[in-house]
Amino acid sequence: MDLSRCRSDFPILSRTAHGHPLVYLDSAATSQKPLSVLAAEDEFYRVRNANVHRGAYELSEEATAAYEAARARVARFLHADDPEEVVFVRGTTEAINLVAHGLGRGYLHKGDRIVTTVMEHHSNIVPWHLLRGEVGCEVEFVDIDDDGRLRMDDLEAKLAKPTKVVAVTHVSNVLGTVNPVRAIADRAHSAGALVVVDAAQSVPHRRVDVRELGADFLAFSGHKALGPTGIGVLWGRKELLQKLPPYMGGGEMIREVHTDRVTYRDPPARFEAGTPNVAGAVALGAALDYLEGVGWENLAAHEQALATRAVRAAHDRFGSQVRFYGPPLGRDREAVLSFSLQGVHPHDVASILDAEGVAIRSGHHCAQPLMERLGVPALSRASPYLYNTPEEMDIFVGALGKVLDVFAPRA
Repeated sequence: MDLSRCRSDFPILSRTAHGHPLVYLDSAATSQKPLSVLAAEDEFYRVRNANVHRGAYELSEEATAAYEAARARVARFLHADDPEEVVFVRGTTEAINLVAHGLGRGYLHKGDRIVTTVMEHHSNIVPWHLLRGEVGCEVEFVDIDDDGRLRMDDLEAKLAKPTKVVAVTHVSNVLGTVNPVRAIADRAHSAGALVVVDAAQSVPHRRVDVRELGADFLAFSGHKALGPTGIGVLWGRKELLQKLPPYMGGGEMIREVHTDRVTYRDPPARFEAGTPNVAGAVALGAALDYLEGVGWENLAAHEQALATRAVRAAHDRFGSQVRFYGPPLGRDREAVLSFSLQGVHPHDVASILDAEGVAIRSGHHCAQPLMERLGVPALSRASPYLYNTPEEMDIFVGALGKVLDVFAPRA
């Protein structure tokens, strides 16, 4: 990777925060956007803006072509068999809600079991809880071990009883754990269950092949993968999407509407009611181009080097005063650094780092069941990405020293 050239593609990185150069370490929450993505969105609005699928004029036809080209681009990115398996949504949250809503209207019934895990983001928990209240389903959670890996023996025990859905994250947004989705999917399918995968934290960092994963549905958000906010993707096996009822009703998703009946279009149009985020879809295509241009091996090596540098320096300087959560860094662990400083609340950590120009996340990270499992109220999280530098990791660790000087001054 040419890091200097990469950083020049992200104009926001040249700004300051509280008088310091910005050190942005919250990419697990949302990534920054390269010039090519900004340009793609701007270009659409400047020269191609029109509603899609509806207009019988050149501009609308161009907008439609751009929108459907973005769908095809996402399908290639995910190694999907057919672009019609790609549904554009606002993000991972909407995608999982769409699936849960559809499964709850005919496939799932009172007493049916949904198995998920304690490491899930709330977007892969709350929709299933809603079904528990509305349909009467049961929701059970697979535990983790002390290193933050999914307990496959607990999964086996859960799947020993009849199960209809297994919902699992590909990569934990707190621990960085990379779950063995293919093994989970194979076991779930042998038990007769459908598999829903939250790929919000994997798509920005590693090659995702839906065929290799063996998933039935997979969701991700554009804004975490260099794309704009408000655009995301639900991928689903074509035969399964065809069985799901609509999520929302309105224009675009219908064949015919009469006073006594309505008929619906085939997927993906059935799930894209109303005017879609065309510019966002086009810009997402540009973001995926950028990611693949960097190269997955280059990206992984860079992120692992950054994370390793920070963890080693923090342990060397602060010893037992700092604790990082999750498996050891490596191929089965993404570079998400959730940590605690002894005697310091995570919000105080984030506030002092902010004063030094370092942006990190603090709180429960939309993963309260995991916080309860770990026995903590909250954690701090630094999440480096392709545009961060080794020097920024040194600044981050140095800022942690200032936190400890305030709350745990050393003699």
